[in-house]
Amino acid sequence: MKFLHTSDWHVGKTLKGHSRLDEQRDVLAEIVDIVRDQAVDAVLIAGDLYDSSAPSAEAQKILTGALLALADNGTQVLAMAGNHDHPGLLDAYRPLAGHAGITLVGQPRAVDDGGVVTFTARSTGEQVNVAVLPFLSQRYAVKAADLLTHTPAEQASNYETQIRELLHYLTAGFTPDAVNLVMAHLTVTGGLLGGGERTAQTIFDYYVPAAAFGSTPHYVALGHLHRRQTLPANCPVAYSGSPICVDFGEQDNTPTVVLVEAGPTTPATTTDITISAGRRMRTVRGTVADLTARAAEFGDDWLRVYVTEPARAGLRDDVLTALPNALDIRIDPDYAQNVSRRVTARPDRSPSELFADYCAERGLDDPRVQSLFDELHDTLTSPDTHTGNLAVPTAPTTATTGTGD
Repeated sequence: MKFLHTSDWHVGKTLKGHSRLDEQRDVLAEIVDIVRDQAVDAVLIAGDLYDSSAPSAEAQKILTGALLALADNGTQVLAMAGNHDHPGLLDAYRPLAGHAGITLVGQPRAVDDGGVVTFTARSTGEQVNVAVLPFLSQRYAVKAADLLTHTPAEQASNYETQIRELLHYLTAGFTPDAVNLVMAHLTVTGGLLGGGERTAQTIFDYYVPAAAFGSTPHYVALGHLHRRQTLPANCPVAYSGSPICVDFGEQDNTPTVVLVEAGPTTPATTTDITISAGRRMRTVRGTVADLTARAAEFGDDWLRVYVTEPARAGLRDDVLTALPNALDIRIDPDYAQNVSRRVTARPDRSPSELFADYCAERGLDDPRVQSLFDELHDTLTSPDTHTGNLAVPTAPTTATTGTGD
């Protein structure tokens, strides 16, 4: 049988305050086209469908449309909650989604209550069992293990122990002469972070060794780490990675989905399919003049810009004029001044002199800023201030204090 492994869609994710819904819609449409072109039997979505546990109505509309399109031609669609999703929300939609051939799993479930999803592959007639383990925080791992396995799990405080016990319980629902798969959202020891994960729920106590999956599964479809990778184990254990770069830390990742073929007696084989939709991310460096001259080569990429010149008033505006897609503008560390030293207030120093010292320490050498400070200070300390007739002057458009920091 043939299935598509994907994860970490993060629908609704913004980037520095900019909506990416249009990109996300295009990426999911490309995945739908791949599923139809490859005539797969099933699509496994290993968590983090949304970026937020309270997704917007538009994000829900985009995701729902994509799931319906995937299931439109009879493809089995299985999706579960990741650490960004609200498990209760997916479970609330579970009965309705089931009528469309879509299986949603929010909370971990018993084997005979949806913890293992069984179906027949339409292309081969083979039975397929998918053990589904949504993301579990440390807080709920003990509770889930106790409820599902009916063992004194509360006595074991180690997260790895709980996950091992749950996996052992779920894979006990596998059957001979079937394609047996595991879908989980967690961190496997040795996995490489993609760059945009929620770190607090990825490292330290959340590590689980690949050996925890045993040797029974034909394939383990993982979500959570955004980088496409396969981990050494006794069975194929792989992350599909995110089909869209969610932050600048992922700019070097190649967005993919994974096409998997396996049979009851046939080892799984995989083919990576690159996703071309979605705008790329890039980090660029240079002076404002240099960046302006190179603007055409950046196309419509989202940009993180390091400016290789000292901070000055209006610098950020100059960068944005040249590069409208610059979402993160910073002064290159080599040009940033050391600001650890504090200005010492002395009674013989005027506010204007103290402000000049401050600007010097910040590397801001622009007489317009000093002039504006002096004007504002004079206005605020004038007699009119005490009569309720304060009139703050309008700052000249060229005297903005944006420095790009």
